[in-house]
Amino acid sequence: MTLKKSVSVFGVTGSIGTSTVDILKSHADKYTVDAVTAYRNVDALANIAKELNAQCAVIGDPALYQDLSDALANTGIEVGAGENALIEAAARPSDIVIAAIVGAAGLKPTLAAIRRGARVGLANKETLVCAGALMTAEVAKHNATLIPVDSEHSAIFQVLEDRADSQVDRILLTASGGPFREWSLDQMRSVTRAQALAHPNWEMGAKISIDSATMMNKGLELIEAWHLFPVAEEKIEIVVHPQSVVHSMVEYCDGSVLAQLGSPDMRTPIAYALAWPERIKVDVPRLDFATIGGLNFQKPDAKRFPALRLARQALQEGGTLPTVLNGANEVAVAAFLEDRIGFLQIAEIVETMMEKIGSQPLTSLDQVFETDACVRRETAVYIAAE
Repeated sequence: MTLKKSVSVFGVTGSIGTSTVDILKSHADKYTVDAVTAYRNVDALANIAKELNAQCAVIGDPALYQDLSDALANTGIEVGAGENALIEAAARPSDIVIAAIVGAAGLKPTLAAIRRGARVGLANKETLVCAGALMTAEVAKHNATLIPVDSEHSAIFQVLEDRADSQVDRILLTASGGPFREWSLDQMRSVTRAQALAHPNWEMGAKISIDSATMMNKGLELIEAWHLFPVAEEKIEIVVHPQSVVHSMVEYCDGSVLAQLGSPDMRTPIAYALAWPERIKVDVPRLDFATIGGLNFQKPDAKRFPALRLARQALQEGGTLPTVLNGANEVAVAAFLEDRIGFLQIAEIVETMMEKIGSQPLTSLDQVFETDACVRRETAVYIAAE
């Protein structure tokens, strides 16, 4: 009899988290649940913790500790709140951690899981964007396993295997192009919050949806891919693929191009991270190629989507500049969602902060946290003064 694997899900009430819950419920014969966490959604967290019979539930906002404690009274489920409790939950001995906390807030819990040698299903791209070299060094040091959950990086992971850089000519990251792929710059100036949140192919949380609309999401994935896979920066290209059927491709030195295809459903890469190196059945829509009819690809428009240029600049210059890029973007996206800035101002603000703050050599995780805090303060002040 195969022993069940224990799983912890960080960010369990978000889109990745709820998709993970769906898989865990369907495969209760294979997985038990140790810890589940959320930032502020107490009711959803408590319900999921009870539904999955979790051992521990942690709410990120410490002010909500009592609410969560009351919601889980007499269940036997351990309760925690705040950053330290999140880190402690990540250090618990579950076999697999799905790291789906949005933004830089997920860095410390992810690091805690890595340092105990866990298998980490990484859905938090900001972890590698902000501290990629440091995090991958920790993975190697502690013999942890990092399995990407982003559909694009999961695709590359599945077809790249352990082939050396010398065998790879290109990695092709596919992008849907978001809801404004065919909009003019003039049209994009008046984009509303509702329009930016309406992704044509994927169901995602608010922050990731806005990143997809600006294509910053793809820029962050570019940086993440460079840290995950043994290829040079210039070998990683981005191609717009509106159907979101081909999730990414690897071109080899013999001219072969291997691609991973599937319906645009995050349950597929999540299931792969949970079951790796095996596979488990997931009830996702199957591709009907006769109905699809054709697959289209085109170059992204860097003029209308400057986030791509900014992300590549951050990757090329390195140091703390990717942390500046990420922090400024998170603050700007939040301001857009609160209707305090326009859509095109998001990338403009990020570029301004990159020029103003610049880059320093990256030496420690403490430096990452300090830079992130500084960037957020400076960006907030800049937006308020606009």
